[in-house]
Amino acid sequence: MSQGGQLDTVMHEERLFPPSQDFASRARISSMEAYQKLWDEANENNEAFWDKLAKQELHWFEPYSSVLDWNEPFASWFVGGKTNAAVN
Repeated sequence: MSQGGQLDTVMHEERLFPPSQDFASRARISSMEAYQKLWDEANENNEAFWDKLAKQELHWFEPYSSVLDWNEPFASWFVGGKTNAAVN
């Protein structure tokens, strides 16, 4: 145990387990470059990023009026919207 009551980890994992070619060929994000492009888009304007994805990927019974209502430390996403996780 280190000072201050914190536990030190003794496990240091460095192995990589890449997916099979078959699995990777069916992945929605097909490469590290595609992932980086999404990350950059989200980092540039996270509200616009999530607004676009929410409209493209989710069914809304009632549309949201605001993507994010941020009152630190509280965040409300997709304010006023109604959806159903089972439907989506």
